[in-house]
This record gives sequence, structure tokens and C-alpha cells, in this order.
Amino acid sequence: MAQTPDSHPLVTALGLLGRSREARARLVTALRELEPLLAEPGLDVRRQITGPIVDAMHDEGEHIDIRLDSGLAFTALYTSSHITRDLVLRAVEEPDHVFEPQTTKALLALARNARHVLIGGAYSGDHAVPIAAVIAAGGGIVHAFEPNPAQQAILQKNAAANGLTNIVPVALGLWDVPSVRLSFVGTDALASTQLDPEGAIDVTTIDDYCARNGIDALDLIMLDIEGSEMQALRGARGMLSSDRPPAVVFEMNRQYVDWSQGLRRTTIGGFLDGLGYELYGIRDYQSHVAMPGHPVELVPADTAFLEGPQHGFNMLAVRDPKIVSENPLFRIVPDVSPKLLFHRDPALHAPKFTSGADIRPDRR
Repeated sequence: MAQTPDSHPLVTALGLLGRSREARARLVTALRELEPLLAEPGLDVRRQITGPIVDAMHDEGEHIDIRLDSGLAFTALYTSSHITRDLVLRAVEEPDHVFEPQTTKALLALARNARHVLIGGAYSGDHAVPIAAVIAAGGGIVHAFEPNPAQQAILQKNAAANGLTNIVPVALGLWDVPSVRLSFVGTDALASTQLDPEGAIDVTTIDDYCARNGIDALDLIMLDIEGSEMQALRGARGMLSSDRPPAVVFEMNRQYVDWSQGLRRTTIGGFLDGLGYELYGIRDYQSHVAMPGHPVELVPADTAFLEGPQHGFNMLAVRDPKIVSENPLFRIVPDVSPKLLFHRDPALHAPKFTSGADIRPDRR
């Protein structure tokens, strides 16, 4: 709610309204209920209308506290990003995820019984915390790489709040060589890294980190590092080519990746394909949406619909296709977009019933 001297009067007014938690909560409820009434093709109501109103009512860095239906407590920093904005606008008081419902389901299924999970770009722990809770009883460990100091602090706060001693926070970047330094470009969740001899971010490679810490195999790697995924995977070649290869979940974004020849012919797709991995797009909302009971739909890389404005989505790579084919959580859905969107063609951008009919879950 901190306003600059030249703030628009409406933004200033919303900031003042936001000082009352009760008034703010009532307006958030009203905005959420209005979203279906405002929906029309091509209009992203959340990004263009309701989200900016919610932003104006919150301070940058304000703590947003929620509890998941599993009992886990979670705190996020309000950063005028769609992550915290969508948390505030959630309709389910105790949801089953923090962000990206289908990716969360996939990660939890892939991590079950894992001994070592490595997350690059752990942020505040939206995936690290639920995974750590699932694998704690079996002695599993989450190695959570997050070089952003503010998010690293919230990650540790969330681990402590839930008594999770099996999250190892690592304030390093991931790269393909261990002897460089990086700096951030951009802010918060959308910040990428670049080579910078004077940068503040020290790095390691996944292979070097595992060797130094006596880790002979990883069960799962998850990367959301805004364009540095290729470098991180090159630095994990030893783990990826081993006899016990990890499943890999990573973000693919057209801002950083040329997919004009298809996903398999991208640099990162070709690298993983050359190591024997099968690639799938994970159909998901990059948002907070209630999707209980929906299977995780996977789009074979060669069939993914990729047209449209610049966008990104998560992908799954596995060396053993049975990980997907023999798990009823997953369903193969070819010839559609991995990006689920409320304001685009539902035949391409909405999840489906087992009958094949289009479905649009509540935006929660």
C-alpha cells in the first residue's frame, strides 16, 4: 500500500482501503465472485482487472499466510506477482497446493519414496515444503537452491514453521561450470541470472554438489530458474546419464527457448533426448486453481500445440516411460497446449474429462 507521490488517486484510495483487513477481505471476495461475470474470450480478467486491484491493496513484502489441507502452514511474500495475487484471490480457504496445482501433484507423485530431491529455484518453498513433508518419514531430503536472500529467508521460515528438518537450503545458483559468478536480471519470481564476474551469486553444478555431499543418485530434479535450466542440466550430466536417473521437471519458456521447430528440437529437448529421456508437457495453470481429482495430463513433446503469445509451461522428462504409463495419476493427451488458460480456446487450453469433453474447473 506504499504509494509514490504521483500515484493515481484510485490506486491511492485502494491502498487506504487495504489498511482495513476486513474491508480488504470483503472486496477480495467480491472481486473473485465477479470474475466469471467479466470473462470473455481474449480477456484475462485476473491479470488485467482483478489482480491489479488486489495489488493496490497490499504492501510489497507483506506476509500472506495460508494453511494447506494437509495441515502445512505456508507464508509467501506479497510481490505484485501472480503467485501471491492468486493466493489472495483463492476461493478454497485451505487448498491442496500453493501454486501450479497439476505440477504440484506430479512432483508429489514422483517424489514419493525419494531419498534425494533437488530443486533449483526453490523460491519460498511452494514445492519444496510439500515434497519435504511427504518424504520426511522415509528419511528423504530436499536440497533447495535459492540465491534470492528474501525468498531464502521465507523458505527457511516455512520449513521451521512445519518442523521440517529435511530441507537443506542452499544459497547458490546452478550452472554448467562451478567457477563463475552470476547476477540477477529482473525482480523476484521472474528474475533470471546472467554471467557477471562482479556478481553476488556463487554457483555450483548439480554433479559437483552431489559429489561433495556424498549423494550417489537423485530421484527427482525440479528446475524453475528463468532461462538457466539448460546450464543447470548440463552440470547434471553425470546424474542424468547414470544407471539410476532422476525424473526431471523443468520450465520451458519461449522467452529463453527457441521452440519454432518443436520442443524436442530445442537445445534442452535435444540434450535430454540424447540421454534417453522421454519428454512431456505438463498441462497446468500457472496460477492457483482448485483441481482436486483431476489427473495430470501430459502432452507428448512432439504433439504439443505451441502457438500464441510468448508463454511458458513445465515439462516432465523420464528415462523410464513406465513412470508415466503405469501411474493412474497421469494421462497422455496429445495435440493440445500444455498451457491451461481461462481466456483462450477451451479445446486447446482447458483440461478434459476422461470422456474427452472440455472442462473448466472453478478458478480457485
